[in-house]
Amino acid sequence: MIRITPSIALDERAIEENFIRASGPGGQNVNKVATAVQLRLSLDAAGLPPPVRARLERLAGHRLTQAGDVLITAQRHRTQDRNRAEALEMLVALIRAAAVAPVRRVKTRPTLASKQRRLEAKAHRARVKSTRGGRGDPD
Repeated sequence: MIRITPSIALDERAIEENFIRASGPGGQNVNKVATAVQLRLSLDAAGLPPPVRARLERLAGHRLTQAGDVLITAQRHRTQDRNRAEALEMLVALIRAAAVAPVRRVKTRPTLASKQRRLEAKAHRARVKSTRGGRGDPD
């Protein structure tokens, strides 16, 4: 089990790793060695609470497949181990972000003093602009 938060743990059997060839720098090995990693998390097998799963699906965005899996690719490093660790860190960070419940917004109303200040400012601007007008046609 991978501990995400004190109350949420991720089942390791829900994670599948595939190694693919990475693009970018790598010297002679870039076309021979599969160093990039694709991490696939099956949300059905992950055992996440429903609200966390819903937020994770929203946060995953384009990384969410039609089958309901989260797909993370890491290819920054030249070794499989470092790419594997980075992909797992990215997944844990994504789930931790989904575990934080958003704070509900409390509706507030403007105070009477703020309404009066706004109206006084509007009246002041109206007076300034009314003095800018030219005089009428002298003819």
